[in-house]
Amino acid sequence: MTRTRHSYSHGDLVVVLDCADLDRAADFWTAALGYVRTGPAGPTYLSVYPPEGAGCEILLQRVSDEKRAKNRLHFDLRTRDLAAEVDRVLALGATLVTDQPIEESGWLWHVLADPDGNEFCVLQPPESYWQD
Repeated sequence: MTRTRHSYSHGDLVVVLDCADLDRAADFWTAALGYVRTGPAGPTYLSVYPPEGAGCEILLQRVSDEKRAKNRLHFDLRTRDLAAEVDRVLALGATLVTDQPIEESGWLWHVLADPDGNEFCVLQPPESYWQD
């Protein structure tokens, strides 16, 4: 399969996510996003990407130090059914960071963490979001 590269004005765009265990992180993110692995994990890196090849590659990078502070960058998973999507990613190994959904301007969301503690959000936009 040929992957479509996502470019910016000077090259390709890839999101790098730090993790302690490449296989555990790949299992979580491929299941959460419906992505596939590029192959077996190497000593430091493993890429996951959409099965159709069109979408942003996520490069998982093994690091030895634990996450100690709030993410400066995170993923947003937007869905029509907040509760169902939160339940789905919890079953995959995520943990809730927020006890109750946050609401702002018609958007509802929860903050969660992947098995390595990397925070991400599951959001339910207002219905008008889906009409564009």
